[in-house]
Amino acid sequence: MSLIKFNRRFPLFDQMLPDILDTDRLLNEDLILEDNWVPAINVKENKNDFEIEVAAPGFSKKDFEVTITDDILTIAAENKNSVEDKDEEYSRQEFYFNSFKRSFTLPKSIDFSKKIKAKYDNGVLRVHLEKLEILKSEEHKKVIEIS
Repeated sequence: MSLIKFNRRFPLFDQMLPDILDTDRLLNEDLILEDNWVPAINVKENKNDFEIEVAAPGFSKKDFEVTITDDILTIAAENKNSVEDKDEEYSRQEFYFNSFKRSFTLPKSIDFSKKIKAKYDNGVLRVHLEKLEILKSEEHKKVIEIS
């Protein structure tokens, strides 16, 4: 069973009105920040484990929260930065807030008794989930003969 993403906000709305504001050349892109950014995610299923890679550059390790509740893996992050630029006649301060939340339904093959590991390095968060021992081998597979 594979991991399934289920938190797509409004897929029908996205199809009906595709990025109307992006075609308006009168507005500067800096004025409108899309709040629906979600990072790209890779899910690898190996013989013994699953590995989830989240491309989230600009965050730090402390910005992430990885939780599992009732077979739902949730990866969330929030980043707050501020830049202050001072000049003789004026002062300008810009705030930057970025956050996301992605959730996955975990398959029954995940071994919750083993330690689930997460590591953030070079803009990529990697979450490692072990499979149950019985599912690591092909012995649990039973072939049924068709008559």
